[in-house]
Amino acid sequence: MQEIIWHGRGGQGVVVAAQILAESAYLQGFQGVTSAPTFGPERRGAPLTASTRISDTPLRIFSQIESADVAVVLDSSLLQVVNIQNTLKDRALIIINTNLPPEAFTLRKGLKIAVIDAVQIAMQFHLLKEGAPLVNTPLLGAFARAAGLVSLECLEQGLKKKLPANALAANIDALKCAYEQTIMKETD
Repeated sequence: MQEIIWHGRGGQGVVVAAQILAESAYLQGFQGVTSAPTFGPERRGAPLTASTRISDTPLRIFSQIESADVAVVLDSSLLQVVNIQNTLKDRALIIINTNLPPEAFTLRKGLKIAVIDAVQIAMQFHLLKEGAPLVNTPLLGAFARAAGLVSLECLEQGLKKKLPANALAANIDALKCAYEQTIMKETD
């Protein structure tokens, strides 16, 4: 079983990304998938998390994830507010939306890091909501590349099930672009 925690702010599409990943993992052939949001203050911009579990066998666990295999960070400013590294298992992967290189982040020994400038990609493909870039789709592309659990093809199918037809082409292009531009590194 792989446990994924999504860290973001209200309005960034954290919950939708967790749902699309779960749907895509099911389409990939995983028999056990769950997705669940965790809300604090329910307002735009407030920190929130969502989780996705992926397993080869049916799941009977629905509690919040305490120790994840992967953390996806939609807003890098959360690294100053939330101790995300404490939510990760040893040898876990952290995927960060940033325009900085992996070396710019101080991580504990053994973690793997992937970075992607999801804001730039969202702007390039006009993925905006009320003027703010929607970075969830680019981060799904980064997840596909860095985690290697769910293929781009299955993520495309997941997007088709969740998004309106008029938004689909731009999101698929952003997904593929992020997949190609993701930079990965293992910490010492």
